[in-house]
Amino acid sequence: MVKQPVSVNGVVRWRDVGLADDAQRKPKERKMVVLRHEIGDVLRDVRQRQGRTLREVSHRARVSLGYLSEVERGQKEASSELLASICSALEVPLSSMLREVSDRLAEAEGVSIPDTVPQEFSREFGEDLTDDFGRGLAATNR
Repeated sequence: MVKQPVSVNGVVRWRDVGLADDAQRKPKERKMVVLRHEIGDVLRDVRQRQGRTLREVSHRARVSLGYLSEVERGQKEASSELLASICSALEVPLSSMLREVSDRLAEAEGVSIPDTVPQEFSREFGEDLTDDFGRGLAATNR
């Protein structure tokens, strides 16, 4: 153990520094992810990739420009109807937008989500998993 001077508000104190100090440190807490912030970020990213203005999208979605701006900045919690209207104005399926939000949340939480159905899962439940066309998901992921 080694003592090291630490100045706090002009007062010098001695602190123990060494291996024991590292063992006592708590793991970093994860930053809380706010869903409305992620939704707003995705909506803004989509709009900007399309080269469209807030005014254009707000007009097509029949939402006030100020409210859409607040949604994009994560200051307002948008209803599902409003999100559907904004996605329609952006010509993006609501499910795609929510998938992007989900992927960002998973990344922020440090969770790994596979893009395909795991083989063990598809073997066990393959007959029960069907896509919109009636095909088994296990068959489409091969």
